[in-house]
Amino acid sequence: MADKNIILKAENISKQYRLGLVGTGTISHDLNRWWHKIRGKEDPYLRVGESNDRSTKGNSQYVWALQDISFEVEKGEVLGIIGKNGAGKSTLLKILSKVTGPTTGEIKTRGRIASLLEVGTGFHGEMTGRENVYLNGAILGMTKKEISSKIEEIIDFSGCQRYIDTPVKRYSSGMTVRLAFAVAAFLEPEILVIDEVLAVGDAEFQKKAIGKMQDISRGEGRTVLFVSHNMAAVKNLCTRCIVLEHGSVAFSGTTEDSIQFYLKGAKNSLNQIDFSTRKGSGIVKLNSVDVYGETISVLPQTGKPFTLKFNVENLEKKLNSSVRFDFRIDDPMGQHLVWMSSDLLKVEGNKEFTSILFNCNKLGMNEGQYYITILIRVDGLISDWIQNALTFEVTEGDYFNTGKKVPIEQSKMILDFDVNYI
Repeated sequence: MADKNIILKAENISKQYRLGLVGTGTISHDLNRWWHKIRGKEDPYLRVGESNDRSTKGNSQYVWALQDISFEVEKGEVLGIIGKNGAGKSTLLKILSKVTGPTTGEIKTRGRIASLLEVGTGFHGEMTGRENVYLNGAILGMTKKEISSKIEEIIDFSGCQRYIDTPVKRYSSGMTVRLAFAVAAFLEPEILVIDEVLAVGDAEFQKKAIGKMQDISRGEGRTVLFVSHNMAAVKNLCTRCIVLEHGSVAFSGTTEDSIQFYLKGAKNSLNQIDFSTRKGSGIVKLNSVDVYGETISVLPQTGKPFTLKFNVENLEKKLNSSVRFDFRIDDPMGQHLVWMSSDLLKVEGNKEFTSILFNCNKLGMNEGQYYITILIRVDGLISDWIQNALTFEVTEGDYFNTGKKVPIEQSKMILDFDVNYI
């Protein structure tokens, strides 16, 4: 790495896995690989294998979890790695953290790497929280004296003071993540690698963790690699992103452009309706849903325009019937938050419709994940009824344009109101 500002460099990283049960029929493949290697020939299985698309059935025994990934990270940069489930994000982080090796390619780094890849990474369940802090510090190459100078800060940040001398096996997943993050952040690695684990923590800890990562990168000049499905966190934290699709880099650029690229692909996933609870005659039935914010490529945001476009199959065009469309939005706990109906607005519409559009000028839902249930009636009879048909995400927004957010733990819904002291 000629450039002194480059702290991590990935060159043509690929990772191949064999599908099926481990140890079944692989000895012949291992011998074949060995025979090619001692003759100085290429691994015969590097020429086979299919791309990492978990939703399709393949013909090969091998799959490329990652294929030809190359990028550089500068000192003090926060690189976001985003993509759908199964895109290869966690595999890439495991290779960068040296948990596993690449099949081909090379990783070059300067300095220590601290990884937080899953709940309890590097923790021993029988040891206390305090002992695990020293264990993790030793793994990172810290001396006992260095760890002791930081341990009170670590314990205070984690919020686990009462349980710090209790075996970690008795911790909840949230407590374990709190302590693990505190260790990784405070023991001053040059590169901090964070997978989706912060989602396990509560809202208060997530806010603290993101603030700490900002301090680490901006104030202390250390490097962070961050994987998350929370686009608001990615936008607030990351200086640049790469988007993975099927094990390859589909896009690399600014955080804003990367999120836009990702959401254009993610929007299609909203069309994957869960039809398992579907009931009704099917005269008029739902095919897909488009959920978006100010534009078709932007996620819904608190306080911004919000659109739901329900695309339907109308089997009897020009039918001489009354059609009523209802939908309900629930939170992840199943609490009913919003109910809307075409009947409330007395909308008749033409009988040849193929979509039903609901527009809201200012979305009054706070950030979070939500579920939609739909009900279509034709002449008063159920034509299509799908419970929890799909989920969508609302990102954080400034509803009142005051620079202040409504805490999600206080309210899921936001009212437009005025306050006057008289």
